[in-house]
Order: sequence, then C-alpha cells, then structure tokens
Amino acid sequence: MSSAQTHRTIDAIWRMESAKLIAGLTRMVRDVALAEDLAQDALLIALERWPETGIPDNPGGWLMTTAKRRAIDFMRRNKLRDQKYGEIGRTAPLYTEDDVDQALDGEISDDLLRLIFMTCHPVLSQDARVALTLRLLCGLTTDEIARSFLVAESTVAQRIVRAKRTLSAEKVPFEVPTGEELNQRMAAVLEVIYLMFNEGYSATSGEHWTRPLLCQEALRLGRILAEIAPNEQEVHGLVALMEIQASRLKTRINAKGEPILLMDQNRAKWDQLLIRRGITALERSRKLGRPLGPYSLQAAISACHAEARSAAETDWIRIAALYEALARLSPSPIVELNRAVAISMAFGPAFGLQIVDELNKEPSLKGYHLLPSVRADLLAKLGRYDEARSEFERAASMTRNTRERELLLQRAADCESGTYQ
Repeated sequence: MSSAQTHRTIDAIWRMESAKLIAGLTRMVRDVALAEDLAQDALLIALERWPETGIPDNPGGWLMTTAKRRAIDFMRRNKLRDQKYGEIGRTAPLYTEDDVDQALDGEISDDLLRLIFMTCHPVLSQDARVALTLRLLCGLTTDEIARSFLVAESTVAQRIVRAKRTLSAEKVPFEVPTGEELNQRMAAVLEVIYLMFNEGYSATSGEHWTRPLLCQEALRLGRILAEIAPNEQEVHGLVALMEIQASRLKTRINAKGEPILLMDQNRAKWDQLLIRRGITALERSRKLGRPLGPYSLQAAISACHAEARSAAETDWIRIAALYEALARLSPSPIVELNRAVAISMAFGPAFGLQIVDELNKEPSLKGYHLLPSVRADLLAKLGRYDEARSEFERAASMTRNTRERELLLQRAADCESGTYQ
C-alpha cells in the first residue's frame, strides 16, 4: 500500500472511530477539549507510524490504547496521579487488541450518548451545540461546518473553542440526566442525532456519498432514547424517520460507489424490516395523541415513499400537503425547497420552478448547492436544457462531495447532449 493510500485509509478510520474515541476519553478525563486533544495526538502518532508498520488489525483499539496512554502521561505531568491516575486504574483499564471489539460495542458506545447530553447542556447556545456536535460526533472540519451553515470558518472555530471552554468551566457532568433535566435537553439531543444521521446519509464532503456507520450509530442512539423516554412523541418520530431512510442506504449507491437518486432506486432492495420498524415507530408517535412534530411529519413523508411500490405510484399530492404542514410548523428555506420538489412532482415542474425562483432571493441559500441542482432539474423537465446545464455546473462547483460533484457534472453533460431524463 502506497503512502497516499495509507493516509486515505487512516482518514477513513478516523472518521469512523473519532466519536467513540473522544467519548471514551471524555469519560476518563471529564474534559471534552482535552479528550479531543488526546485523540488528535493518537491520530498524529498513527500518521507517523502506520505508513511504516502497516495498519493494525484493530485500528480503533490501537488508537484508544495510544490515547489512553497519553492521558495517563498527561495526568502524571500535571501532578494529579494520586487522584486521577487511581481513578483511571479503577474504572478505565487500557484496551488491548484482543478485547477492543467487545469494548467498542459496550461501554465506549454507551459513552456516545453521554457525550451528546453533555454537549447539549443549556449552558451552550444552539449554534455552539450544533458546531460542537458536527465536530466531535461527525468528524467534520471547521471549514466543512462553515460551508454547511454559510458562515465564516473563523466564526465556527470560535464557537467550538468557546463551547469546550464553557463545558469545562461549568463542570458539566458526563452523564445521561433524568427527570426534568432530561426533558429540557431532549429537543437539543434529538437535533444532534438528526444531524448525525443526515451527515451519514449524505456526506458533506469526501470521496463517498454516504457514511453508513454514522447512520447506524445515530439510529442506535435513537432507539436507546425511545426506551429512555417512551412518552416523548418526537423521539419516536425521529426513530421512524431514521429507520425508513436507513432502509434505502444499500440502494443509494451502485457497485462503483456512484450515487443513485431516489426515483432510480430498486425498491425491491429496500430493507423491509427497517421499513416495518419505521412504520411501527411512526404509529407509536401518532398514538400519543398530540399533533405530529417536525420529525414525525418527515417520517410520514418518508413513509409515503416506502409504501409506494414504484416511483410512479408515489402519492406526491399527500407529500406536498405534508411539506405544507411542516413549513407551517418549522418554516425554513430548506423545507420550502423540498416542498417545491413535491409540488413539481404533483402538479408539474412549472409550479415548482416558481417557488424555486423565489428562493433564489433567499440570502441563506446563496451557497447551498441543492438550490441550483433542483432548479436545473426543473428547467430540464421544461426543455430549457442550456439553462439547466449551467445550473448543474454551478451546483457542482459548490458541493464538497466528490461523488455528488461527478453526478451533477454528468447531469450537466446529459443536458448538453439532449439525453437528460
């Protein structure tokens, strides 16, 4: 394996393991900023050694063991050995290559939920919680987060630094709260898990369009929350949404890793068990007797797709109505863009294009690549291929995901050749 290939493999391993690594280290040192630093130290050591020694059989265990040794060294240097080193020795033994699989599936995985509740403490603003989540749990860089939320990279970096300092200064406990405190943080925790799943479903950047392991972890955490808070309607709504969306993961890419859009997917290969679990979770949400919230409405939209035997049989009129309800409940330009797509499918592309053209005036969507992508699709359906090609090329220049860029450029080429479908 070449040095470049090794570094790409290490980057992929880091994206898979970093959240668990930081969560486990936070349990040890009770400081999320220090935990991230220790995890980064382990990554740097791996980048130095693995190109020469080869990647170990259990890279996650190697990183955890290395980071824990760095943590112990840190404790010694700061003269906290009597208290902290003793605590580590009692509660957090070093993981070896032999027991790493059990460790990662057990207590370290549970630490992720504690880390989410920690980073969703009300001492942090919503912007800070979101930035910290995407950084620690999804492994995004500050630049990637900044592009996603259309703000300066320096702004995101400052939010993350201040958030970690605040958690440390306020001595926010590393635990899943109970009672009223659990209820107060639930909305923020659901948002974090939702963002985590979305990053796995459509990766912001990189060479892969999806990150299935991130989706699986978000879904696992959602299922745990549904057991912890069985009377929280939106917990079941979010679980329903993730179950149904996850049912399509294997059909979202072909054997070469190239994206397959929803209308072109082989529905016979959608995971029927996940769909049934999602429909059941949606029913649990409805049976609680309250008006559906944003996650439950999105789950109901996903259920419309799941219940249609083919793309042609999709009930787009119902989907458009559900997006209308979602827009009233949680108005946002992104929801409006999705509503435009549904309306175009239900009533024709000209109607959808009217909405999209209005959204072109929305400042927050200035750098959002899906706006020109949707507009291009509608223009192409109206036979305005030159305009569509230009919009697809503009969308391609805005995305940071390699696979998505290739798809958009191919669609632009199809417009130019007259083969767009």
